[in-house]
Amino acid sequence: MKGFVHGGQAGLQGLSLKEQLAEQEPQHGEVKIKLKAAGLNHRDLFIPDRHDPGEADVILGSDGAGVVIAVGEGVKEIQEGDEVIINPGLGWEKNAPIPPVGFQIVGFPGHGTFAETIVVPEVNAVKKPESLTFEEASVIGLAGLTAYRSLFTRGQLRSGQTVFIPGIGGGVATFLLKFAKAAGARVIVSSRSEEKRQLALTLGADRALADEGDWVEETINEKVDLVIESVGAATFNRSLEVLGKGGTLVIFGSSTGDKIEFDLRTFFYGQYNLLGSTMGSSEEFHDMVAFINEHSIKPVMDKIYDFQEIKEAFTHLNSSHQFGKLAVRLAEK
Repeated sequence: MKGFVHGGQAGLQGLSLKEQLAEQEPQHGEVKIKLKAAGLNHRDLFIPDRHDPGEADVILGSDGAGVVIAVGEGVKEIQEGDEVIINPGLGWEKNAPIPPVGFQIVGFPGHGTFAETIVVPEVNAVKKPESLTFEEASVIGLAGLTAYRSLFTRGQLRSGQTVFIPGIGGGVATFLLKFAKAAGARVIVSSRSEEKRQLALTLGADRALADEGDWVEETINEKVDLVIESVGAATFNRSLEVLGKGGTLVIFGSSTGDKIEFDLRTFFYGQYNLLGSTMGSSEEFHDMVAFINEHSIKPVMDKIYDFQEIKEAFTHLNSSHQFGKLAVRLAEK
C-alpha cells in the first residue's frame, strides 16, 4: 500500500511517500480501516525530530476517517462497511484526571493514518456523523478532543460564561470557538492577523482583539470566566491579567516557550485556578461526537490536499498561516 513515512534521515529530510508498504491485518479486538482522508496536526511536524532515522520507517498521521473493511475476532460494535472516525488516543478509555500508564497516540511510535489502510482497536473506531464528509471527519480527532476536554472537562464551561481564546487560527482554537458558542458562551479571541480576527468574527466570536493591543484595557468591562491558553510564554501573563478573579486558566500547549514567571501573590489573592490539559479519553471522544451531532458543528477547513501533495500540506502547516484544519484526501470521492 501507499503511505507517507519518516525514516532514513533525521528531521523533515526523512519524509517520503512510499508505494509498497506492508499492510496489517486485524487481530482480536481490532478493525482494519480503508482511509478516505487524514488530518494534519503540528504533532506531525515534531515526530521527524523524535523518530530515530536508524529505526524502521514509521507511517505518520494521527487523525483519519474511512470505511471498515475487516474486523478481528471479538469485535462487537463495529461491522464491515461502517464509516468511522479514528480516535487517536490509544489506551485511555474512561475519563480520568490523567491518562493511564502506557497511553499513546496513533502515528508514533506505531503506524499512523497517512496511508491507504490502518488497523486500530475497535474502541478507537467511532461511527462517523452522517452530516460530515470524510475530509471534515478526518480532522476532528486530536484537535477536537483537545478542545472538548479543555473547555468542558477541565474548564467546566457553562452557558452564559465568557471565554477568552488567545491565538485564534489553529485547529484546536477554531474548535474551541465553535464548541464554546454552541454551549452558549460569550467568546473573545485574539490574533496578530487582522484577517484571522475577521474570520473569527464571521464564525461567531463576539470580540476579536489585536495581539498588539492592551488586552486589560479592552476587556475592562468584561468578566472573563475562562481562558484557554496554548501560546505559552508570549501570552501567559497577559491572559492571566484578563482573567476575572476566581476564574480558571486551562493550558494545553506552549508554542512560544515553556518557561514563564508570574506573580504568586497576585495569583493566590485572585483565587485563580490553573489547570493543565491534553488530549482526552474515549469516553470524552464519544461525548464530543455526540455534541457535534447535537449542534450540527462542522470543523473549519483551511485546505484539502490530494495524497500526492502531502509534502505541500506539511509546508503549509509549518508556515502557521492556516485558519482551521488541513486534510489530505487519501482515496477517490
